[in-house]
Amino acid sequence: MLRIELLPWERARELASPIRFEVFVREQRVPAEIELDDRDAQCLHAVAFLEERPVGTARLLPDGHIGRMAVLNAHRKKGVGAAMLKRLIEAARARGDREVALSAQVHAVPFYRAHGFVEEGAEYEEAGIAHQAMRLAL
Repeated sequence: MLRIELLPWERARELASPIRFEVFVREQRVPAEIELDDRDAQCLHAVAFLEERPVGTARLLPDGHIGRMAVLNAHRKKGVGAAMLKRLIEAARARGDREVALSAQVHAVPFYRAHGFVEEGAEYEEAGIAHQAMRLAL
């Protein structure tokens, strides 16, 4: 059964870091030195669990940006990302945010569009990967 917990970085670090390194550093070859940043401590982190095993993570920044969405390969296309996104949107709404924004990898734009996000501006490159800014009014 899928469970999503919203955690501060102190509790999320040991659960989220291995997932982020697997997805971003190993799979996508994002430089390890830019994967974890000083903003993690300011964020609310979603961690997805399947049978008590962490399989996905994402974060909500104080400014309403959602980022570092990562799901282990074996668990993709099974609703894990959608469940985390929904919980973070609910958390942003509950704290009074008027919108959420994100920087989607271009291949994931249809996923975010299906959840109501709208593209904003032109594509750009970040960490060697094509991205698209997207927003969702709450």
